[in-house]
Amino acid sequence: MIYLLNRLYIPGFFRYFCRQHSLNHLYMKVINFADRNSIVNQFMAELRDIQVQNDRARFRRNLERIGEVMAYEISRTLDYSVRNIQTPLGTAQVSLHDDDIVLGTIFRAGLPFHQGFLNVFDNAGNAFVSAYRFYKDKECHEVGIHIDYLATPDLCGKTLIIADPMLATGGSMELGLKAFETKGAPRKVHLCCTIASQQGVDYLKEVFADKDYTLWCGAIDPELNEHMYIVPGLGDAGDLAYGDKL
Repeated sequence: MIYLLNRLYIPGFFRYFCRQHSLNHLYMKVINFADRNSIVNQFMAELRDIQVQNDRARFRRNLERIGEVMAYEISRTLDYSVRNIQTPLGTAQVSLHDDDIVLGTIFRAGLPFHQGFLNVFDNAGNAFVSAYRFYKDKECHEVGIHIDYLATPDLCGKTLIIADPMLATGGSMELGLKAFETKGAPRKVHLCCTIASQQGVDYLKEVFADKDYTLWCGAIDPELNEHMYIVPGLGDAGDLAYGDKL
């Protein structure tokens, strides 16, 4: 009887366990820099501070510096192999990453943030997409996302890092990534923002529930207001970096 139960039940349970384990193995990881003590907190404080925001050059530089720190942290997750490097006096063994990296950004607020990643991954390929939001109703409550420009190298098998400072609803990040993926399926994906709303994080976790992606956030704020701006947030990152627009 025990033998029969083992024959009928154990293999079925084992198959179920393996199936569930394989499904649960893929999920979007979320890294929140606000949960740890680092210099990023100072850069974030200056981005948010209404007194410091008047200095556009400093605002852009802080976006850039956060990008540099995130790039360093991402570099620790890459695949490495040992290479021999010839010096004037001999041969040195150095561990260098094997990932073929492409840095993607969403115009226009993403440009200084993108530059921070490029300062670290200076040999990376670069991809750009314009994704802007528009209001579908006069009360400015319902938001749509429009994409009308895309320039990217082939992404097949590469490590794609997308830099977009503000993750509000998550719509522009989702559509930006999907636009990039029309040019090839990357092997790894890192989604990077300075400030995210909890709603935007939850949305991406649902949309990419079966993807082994990583979302890097300088901070995660609790809510969006009626105009879909992150609260407390910092305002409009594009305007603060480059000035008002019509």
